[in-house]
Amino acid sequence: MKKLITIFSMFLILSLASEANAVPFKLVNKSLRKITLEIPGVMNPNLDRMSHSGVDLEVGQQIYFYHNGNRVLLLEVDETMRNKKIDVRQLIKSRIKNLG
Repeated sequence: MKKLITIFSMFLILSLASEANAVPFKLVNKSLRKITLEIPGVMNPNLDRMSHSGVDLEVGQQIYFYHNGNRVLLLEVDETMRNKKIDVRQLIKSRIKNLG
């Protein structure tokens, strides 16, 4: 029983430490089209038109979108994003422009 409590306590501490490193921010879709994203190991959200979605992701987590069937990096989470609103459609337009 003592061993089980110790294991549970360690799991709880690790979970809390992981949450402490998460960066909360909002993904905003101001367009009239649904936007499909991929967050590997987490989820594949569909941002409805004219909507926002709050997320808490680890620093370094990458978010992708698809353009012409190709997976393209949208962003990588960092501390500067904490409590910010990210305009996903505008960021996608910028990434596509940079693709050439």
